[in-house]
Amino acid sequence: MPDQALVDERIRVSARDCWVAPPTPRPVDLLRQFDLHFETVSADSPELRPLAHRIRYQVYCIENQYLNANDHSDALERDEFDSHAAHSLLVDRRTGDAFGTVRLVLPLSDAPHDSFAVQRLIDHPLLKGSRDLPLHATGEVSRFSLLREFGRRASSAGSAKPAEAESSSYRCGPLMRLGLLQMLVRMSVQHGITHWVAVMEPKVVRMLSAMGLQFEPFGGMVDYHGWRQPCFCNLFDMLRHMKHDRPAFWNVLTDGGTLQ
Repeated sequence: MPDQALVDERIRVSARDCWVAPPTPRPVDLLRQFDLHFETVSADSPELRPLAHRIRYQVYCIENQYLNANDHSDALERDEFDSHAAHSLLVDRRTGDAFGTVRLVLPLSDAPHDSFAVQRLIDHPLLKGSRDLPLHATGEVSRFSLLREFGRRASSAGSAKPAEAESSSYRCGPLMRLGLLQMLVRMSVQHGITHWVAVMEPKVVRMLSAMGLQFEPFGGMVDYHGWRQPCFCNLFDMLRHMKHDRPAFWNVLTDGGTLQ
């Protein structure tokens, strides 16, 4: 297993080397809070892709032990779906540290029925292609990863000064998760994806539902890094409902309405 201190240092140094400060954020409530503290970065370059793999290694192999760390001697968590996926990083604006990543697995033009992990986990008519889930415009959401240590540091605002405590509070879970979701929306718009499919823990499905993201389950539970529920959604129908029900969250996910 790779030395953990070395893995952590690679994450910090790589992000600082590759991250470029974005323009001054727009003053729009929750979106403004997000832009003040975070930036989303495409990780599809040869320099940044390994950083996403390192964060995934930390989250999937070390923190949650979904995967065996000994199978990843270089501290990079990768699989066969990475070759046809889009990847993004969530970066702390203040330090330049990357602490989150997510990927959108894209459909294979010559093998749409064998593009996603969920298609190997469950045999369901929906995954054969239909009006409800057109495979050529479907992406699989996966490797939704936030470094636990970053969240712990961000939440420990009790001993901070009031201004520092307010700043730290913005970095807690909900806003960071919104950042990962904004990256998924951005990648979907860029690649012509209109529908999402995912395999998620039931508690994650409930959490997203409370945030205004309604996924529809299909089939039964599957054993995939623990028991999980296959589900799908029409991305832009979901965003329309979210704009009405959770306008502040919609504003972050669509970057002020620019991602639609």
